[in-house]
Amino acid sequence: MSSEITINPKSQFVENVRKWALIDSQLKIVNEKTRKMRSMKNELSEKICTYITDNNLPDNKVKLSDGEIRVYDKKEYSPLSYSYIEKTLNNIITNKEQVEFIINYLKENREITSSPDIKRTYNN
Repeated sequence: MSSEITINPKSQFVENVRKWALIDSQLKIVNEKTRKMRSMKNELSEKICTYITDNNLPDNKVKLSDGEIRVYDKKEYSPLSYSYIEKTLNNIITNKEQVEFIINYLKENREITSSPDIKRTYNN
């Protein structure tokens, strides 16, 4: 006789669900805190940038004990959405049917992947 303990698959499943729900709850709390901290950081960033720019600090920098922060011009590009691609193609291709064909081709030939996942809903 073996002294190994056999684990009931159903009890293991129940334990896995319990652990998953606990981790999901903890992640929800961490994500909410992260969201609040990002918001506070963004507000402070705006104030710091305004001060540095308005007061012409040398090289737009502030020294810190472990480095420095500096103001720079960040470039942000709009996403490559279908509406943007269609609008841009219309600027270079006069035939509307060709543009429509290209947009439909892009939409229909996107790579699609599928995998099982878990989604949680909360009771109100």
